Amino acid sequence: MSSGDSKEISRQARMISEMRGFIKKVLADPTITARCMEIARQHRNERDADTLIAQEISATTTIRIPEEMSDADRLFIEVINEVLEDEEALY
Repeated sequence: MSSGDSKEISRQARMISEMRGFIKKVLADPTITARCMEIARQHRNERDADTLIAQEISATTTIRIPEEMSDADRLFIEVINEVLEDEEALY
């Protein structure tokens, strides 16, 4: 295994660990999901929407998204945007 493979495996393990922690928080407090989606809807069409969404989620929920987002943080924001796109497609 090359060092590149090793780094990729380590990065994926970190991402899985972060996502597990996030899923646990959501399961412990189901209001988080609704709040995150509400925040995303408010900021969706603004400039730097992903950053604004991350900042407000961090400020108003138990989910902490640092200014320097990890791969898991970016994936979370990406999934939120996909859910919003799916909502729009329904209407």
